[in-house]
Amino acid sequence: MMTLIDEYTRKCLSIRVARQLTSTDVLSVLREAIEKEGVPSYIRSDNGSEFIAHQVQQWLSNKNIKALYIDPGSPWQNGFIESFHNRLRDECLNREVLLSVAEAQVVIEQWRQTYNNEHPHSRLGFKSPQEFVSFLSDLGHARATPSLRQDLSYTSILKPLTSGNSLT
Repeated sequence: MMTLIDEYTRKCLSIRVARQLTSTDVLSVLREAIEKEGVPSYIRSDNGSEFIAHQVQQWLSNKNIKALYIDPGSPWQNGFIESFHNRLRDECLNREVLLSVAEAQVVIEQWRQTYNNEHPHSRLGFKSPQEFVSFLSDLGHARATPSLRQDLSYTSILKPLTSGNSLT
């Protein structure tokens, strides 16, 4: 599986399920996400061959997207995705017996939709990722892109929460 998370909104933009994933698959997932969400400043990933392939490097460079690779054996450098993978495992994969790739694609996509639309996050004021995206839109901020947004800060947006106000 290849998972793509927006670090700012915690929204899961994609989970590509296949028996094997290549650099072509990585580019396909990134193209689809960018088409829907916009061009990110950077993409953070591990050093898997599908991510460090010349084809991916060239494509990212052409789009002016920085590649941030975590150090080998250092999953804490990509905490957002590690936390997401734990949740995916606990709430979906450990509860299902998936007999085919097609079945896995359907079940995991259903879980992704539930995660995005219903799962509250404490860091997002106990809003779901989609509710947080809507909140940002209501504030007049441009939609988040598939990377950490450097033009917005959690502190400024979530400040109303600390004063007892809600996000909406």
